[in-house]
Amino acid sequence: MKNLFLLLAISFTFLISSCEGPQGPPGPPGDSLLGKVFEANITFTIGNDFSRLIEFPDDIIVYESDVVLVYLLEDVVNGVDVWSQLPQTYFLEQGTLLYTFDHTFLDVNIFLDANFNLNSLVSDFTDDQVFRIAVLPAEYANADLSMDELMSNFQIETSDIEILPN
Repeated sequence: MKNLFLLLAISFTFLISSCEGPQGPPGPPGDSLLGKVFEANITFTIGNDFSRLIEFPDDIIVYESDVVLVYLLEDVVNGVDVWSQLPQTYFLEQGTLLYTFDHTFLDVNIFLDANFNLNSLVSDFTDDQVFRIAVLPAEYANADLSMDELMSNFQIETSDIEILPN
């Protein structure tokens, strides 16, 4: 009896898994989910106010909701590029130097900021700096949830949250 039941169970499993229906209609064409990347070589000087405005290339469409990231080429080790994401901070003898950026959907502004006079900065930090700019497609979330609604979605109660004193 056990063998008969086992044989029926295996047969039923193969019968169900081998069923195939007609192919459905093709779906709409998908968007490319890959981000776009390009590089810029910048020399920071007093003449450009230690900043550079870089417009996005014509072949890259940037939307308000897209994410823009900027990386600084730190080094090349055995032929492999080493990138650091901005903002990037350096602690120098003169003070603190910061490579940073801001952006719109039209351009990226990469600039130096410091707590000392940038004119005293050595050329190692200003000349021929290579930046990689990445545009990642994203869209705004549709949910307009309050904190209480968000916490209830994750089944978190305010009594579960411990507030630490300052």
